[in-house]
Amino acid sequence: MEYRVIGSSDLNVSALCLGTMTYGEQNTEAEAHAQLDYAVSQGVNFIDTAEMYPVAPRAETVHRTEQYIGNWLKHQQRDKLVVATKIAGPARGFGWIRGGPRVNREHIHAAIDASLQRLQTDYVDLYQIHWPDRYVPMFGATSYDATQEREATSIAEHLQALGELVTAGKVRHIGLSNETPWGVMEFVRCAEQLGLPRIVSIQNAYHLMNRTFEAGLAEVCHHSDVGLLAYSPLAFGWLTGKYLADPAAHGRITLFPGFGQRYNKPNVPAATQEYVRIAQQAGLTPAALALAFARTRRFTSSVILGATTMQQLKENLESAPVSLSEETLAAIEAVHQRYPNPAP
Repeated sequence: MEYRVIGSSDLNVSALCLGTMTYGEQNTEAEAHAQLDYAVSQGVNFIDTAEMYPVAPRAETVHRTEQYIGNWLKHQQRDKLVVATKIAGPARGFGWIRGGPRVNREHIHAAIDASLQRLQTDYVDLYQIHWPDRYVPMFGATSYDATQEREATSIAEHLQALGELVTAGKVRHIGLSNETPWGVMEFVRCAEQLGLPRIVSIQNAYHLMNRTFEAGLAEVCHHSDVGLLAYSPLAFGWLTGKYLADPAAHGRITLFPGFGQRYNKPNVPAATQEYVRIAQQAGLTPAALALAFARTRRFTSSVILGATTMQQLKENLESAPVSLSEETLAAIEAVHQRYPNPAP
């Protein structure tokens, strides 16, 4: 397993991170603990979760993921693991989280205290804003519409509250998720201007069918020393090729149709077919090709992978040493030119 430092932090993490959003919905607690044990045995030291997990979010299951991890974490050597979680943002419902989540000082303090209690730890290594408090196009929306602007907490207030968590020892480093180039730049500017903690990471979707990060965010994050934590590297299972063979195959796309709209785009099947073909020519599984591509980009600090079965987890972790030839990378680029970002 390769290890990398996230951005300007001192967090040395495995290049593959264990994502956990299925724990409590698609995975039982026993299955979750088995996955955690196996991932750690294979060199994974980085675990990512969120207060709103599992997905799809429901009042009946909310917070289960952190609880499952906490019941496991209390038996581990804490300083050998890097644990990341997130505070939920507004405007998506979720009235069962703090009566409707916001990202302001009051909610930030309440959210971290509750997460620490569920995780059964005194601190998290990385605390992330799951999505912005302000309006931004996200989760498949691609066009900014100024008429949708809403009242939002200032980024300066975010940083001041997060800085209080760092000072209190509850959080080691802070990061963002589902952010924009302007958002990253404003967080960096405010931190420098006010003498507050800098963000070290951004957790955004990045995979063969969504390379939008490469446009504005790659440049901004390079100059700001912010590392990408790439989520959905298999595009909700599309890049495994399973939905080509069986559109009704068991998985998140079919279990939670509302969350699959991001991938319900005209060129997704055609692009997937091409990437599966490239993987076969390279002697790789489609999943290994997709994971290796995301992992080997210069701006990637870690790739967040998830699995609902142990077999899937083992296959995904086996991609850790895979490298892609120049010929394979050229073939990928040719498909990208033909089908640019079919599932942004």
